[in-house]
Amino acid sequence: MLKNDVLPIAAYTDKQWFDLEMRHIFSATWAYAGLVEDLAQPGQFKTVQAGLNSIVIVMGRDYRLRAFHNICRHKGTQLLRAEGTVKKAITCPYHDWTYDLEGELISVPKMNAEFANLDKSCLGLKRASVDVWRGMIWVHPEADAIAVSQWFGDIEPHLGAHQPEKLVEAADYKVVEDIAANWKIVVENYIDHYHLAQLHSGTLNMYDHAKAEFGFIGPHFAFWEPLDSEYAANLEKNASMPLIDHLSADQLGASVPMLFPGIGLGESETSWSVFHITPIAVDRTRVEVRTKVMPASDWQFAKYGARSSKFWQKRIGPKYPSLDASHPLGSADFMQEDIYVCEQQQKSYQSPYFELGPSAQHGESPIRGHQQVVWQYLKPFADKLVGDK
Repeated sequence: MLKNDVLPIAAYTDKQWFDLEMRHIFSATWAYAGLVEDLAQPGQFKTVQAGLNSIVIVMGRDYRLRAFHNICRHKGTQLLRAEGTVKKAITCPYHDWTYDLEGELISVPKMNAEFANLDKSCLGLKRASVDVWRGMIWVHPEADAIAVSQWFGDIEPHLGAHQPEKLVEAADYKVVEDIAANWKIVVENYIDHYHLAQLHSGTLNMYDHAKAEFGFIGPHFAFWEPLDSEYAANLEKNASMPLIDHLSADQLGASVPMLFPGIGLGESETSWSVFHITPIAVDRTRVEVRTKVMPASDWQFAKYGARSSKFWQKRIGPKYPSLDASHPLGSADFMQEDIYVCEQQQKSYQSPYFELGPSAQHGESPIRGHQQVVWQYLKPFADKLVGDK
C-alpha cells in the first residue's frame, strides 16, 4: 500500500482511509486544545474534538484542569458546547443528570422512584487526559495516556527557544479557514521545502531557504532556516513588529515544526503561532491559527510598522502581479497561496487522468517521510484499505 515511499491517491480521496485515520491516529494521540490562558478561572470549560471523541476540559474549583468525555453517562447526550463557564455543576440537557466539576454524578431527577437505588459512585463522567506543555493545553482520549512531555520529548530540543508564556495573543492575527482538501495535503504542503522559493517567492523571501535544516524526529517534523542576509543586516529597522526579546542572535530565523498528527508551530523572530489542522471530512480540513507577540504598546507596534514599511514594500508582492488581489496568487498572502494549491491538488486527485510526477529527492523528502508515519499507524488495517498495493 506504501509504494516507493508514497501513499496511493485513495489515501486522499477514500472515506475508508479517512475513517481509519480518525480512529487510529486522531483518536489515539495527544490533541491540541488551546492556550493556557483560555482556562484560567474555576468553572471555565472548553470542548475539543479529538478524533472521534468530544472532550470537555474544565478548570476545577481547586484550579486543576480535568478532562472528560463530553457525553452523559445516561444516554450519551453532549453535555457542553464550544466554551464558556459553568458555576458549580454540569447538567445534561436531556434528563438533567448533573455532575460536579470533578466529574462525579451528584444528582438524578427521581420520577416514581425509578432511580431511588441508583449507585451514583460508578456513573461519573468518563475521564480523559489533560496536560500543559509549552503554554498550550493538550488532551488525550485515554485516561492513562503517556505524559504529553514524553510524546513530544524527542522533538522539543529542535523547537524554537520561544517562551509562549511571556508573549500575548494578538487577536487581530487569529485566522480560521475551511480548506477543500484532505488533511494530509495541508500537512504535506506545510512541510514541503521544495515549494518555498517557488510558490512563495513574493511572500516568504525574508528567510534563506537554501540553508534550511529539516527532518523527522520520530513522528514529528523539525524545520529551521535562518534570516535572509538583507533582512538580517538591519533587523531592528526591517522587522515589522517588536523582536522576541528572549531569543539569542543565533536563534533568529524561522522554526516551523509540524507536531504529529497536525499541529504546526510558526516560531519566528517576531512572533509565535499555532497552526492547528483539524480533519472535517475526507476532502475538507479546518485550520485555525493563533499568534502571540511581544507585550508592547500600540505605539510601539505602529513605530515598527512605519519604520519597516519601505523595506516590505519592495520585498513583499504577489506570485503573479498581473492577477487581481482577490485571486490567491495575486493576493501577496502566503496562506492564501497555500490554500489555493492544496485545493487544486485535491481536485486533481479526483481525475482519472492524474498520476503523480517525480518527487524531489531533498525538497520533497518531508512529504515521503510524513506518508511513512501515517502508514505505520494504518498498516495493521491494510486489508480494509483501497488503493495500489
